[in-house]
Amino acid sequence: MPVEELVPGDVVVVRAGEVVPSDGVALGDAVIDESALTGESLPVAIPPGGDIRSGTTNAGNAFDLRVIRPAAESAYAAIVRLVRTAESDRARFTRLADRYAAVFLPFSLAVAGLAWAAAGDPTRGLAVMVVATPCPLILAAPIAFVGGLSRAARAGVIVKGAGVLERLGTTQTVLLDKTGTVTSGDPEIERVVLLGTLSEEETLRLAASLDQLSAHVLAESLVSGTIARGITLTTPVDVEEEPGRGVTGVVDGRRVAVGSSGWLEHHGFDGVRDRARALDGSFGAGRAKVLVGVDGRLEGIVVMADHLRPGAETLASELRDAGVEHVALVTGDRIEVAREVAASLDIDEVYAEHDPEEKLRVVREARHRSEGTVVMAGDGINDAPALALADVGIAMAGKGATVSSETADVVIVVEPADRIPLAIRIGRRSLRIARQSVVFGLGLSVGAMAVAAFGYLPPVWGALFQEVIDVAVILNALRALRD
Repeated sequence: MPVEELVPGDVVVVRAGEVVPSDGVALGDAVIDESALTGESLPVAIPPGGDIRSGTTNAGNAFDLRVIRPAAESAYAAIVRLVRTAESDRARFTRLADRYAAVFLPFSLAVAGLAWAAAGDPTRGLAVMVVATPCPLILAAPIAFVGGLSRAARAGVIVKGAGVLERLGTTQTVLLDKTGTVTSGDPEIERVVLLGTLSEEETLRLAASLDQLSAHVLAESLVSGTIARGITLTTPVDVEEEPGRGVTGVVDGRRVAVGSSGWLEHHGFDGVRDRARALDGSFGAGRAKVLVGVDGRLEGIVVMADHLRPGAETLASELRDAGVEHVALVTGDRIEVAREVAASLDIDEVYAEHDPEEKLRVVREARHRSEGTVVMAGDGINDAPALALADVGIAMAGKGATVSSETADVVIVVEPADRIPLAIRIGRRSLRIARQSVVFGLGLSVGAMAVAAFGYLPPVWGALFQEVIDVAVILNALRALRD
């Protein structure tokens, strides 16, 4: 049924992998991926009676949801309203060519009129108008920006128009989301803590073999990470899973349990909770802990963590090299996780545990402080309002990026995070070449107008010289196509 027809009290089934259609209460255990809304990269276990927001994704088995408010009043709808408000708040941008044309046109008419009046010869005025070429404005500047658009597209950066590229050329402040922007958004195996007699390879092999039949989002990461290490998996039997808690089964004749400490203790692995709690402080912030039990003993803990995108290690330094003065991390994730990521990247400032409305406030404050362009880069639904309000919004294409990609001015369709500073460098270079073409072309034109006004440049020769100016500035503008 259409989501608009849902009313409070309705019970809907949210299948595995589906987006939650409306705000509601879970009627059973659920595992929810909230990264698109909150920036939290790890899935969250929701107990019966727990609140679930629309726009999040079911990362576990199907569950029943009792609707508590109509879709038009849901969390997702509120974000859409914030996007519309932010778009209406963003100031209009005056293009480079418009600014120059506002001065050049009346200046040309004034010089032509004075030459005609001083000499009493309309030919003088005609010669001035012939050589007063507007092509540096009409052609050279747009060609420079279109060349920059083409150069960016070859690098996997889709810029939605020359005006956006022009604004990128004056960037002073960059605000970065964390999950999916500077990090991959997908947990990976960070390390294995061995607590029994099995080796790391055998512990991973047994756990990943069992997790092949699990629907949990961490199970997919554990299996793919184990296979990537060259470990061969086998097919488990007698598998039993409880969404959000864990899975048990038999692998090569051995009874294996993978999941939380409570899950393992429920299946006869004694003392697991105390041993796991004693090690909690050694894992670091933002890590998921997958306990592995074999034949009644706790054999190890697989530590899962979100990792940096390729190129993110040098992102802040490359942004500064590109002329950016201030780099900040703005995320809905926990403060300790955000600070750890920011410290590893040498980011200037951290705004953590921010919802979409609070991210809007950060963008507004940045625009108030900065004299240049403020860029916001993000990928999730929760970033869409901030992307709309920023002078330039950059969306990292990925899960949850549909609404942000539609809202953003720039969409990066490749994995490396270094495309953000690359887009800014291309914008700066395109703007610099456009200004060179305009200033050089108009300078030659003004000089030729002076010569024509004194009668030393007839209209025919003025027309030829005007074509020389046009070709020169267009050739210069085409340099924006090159690396």
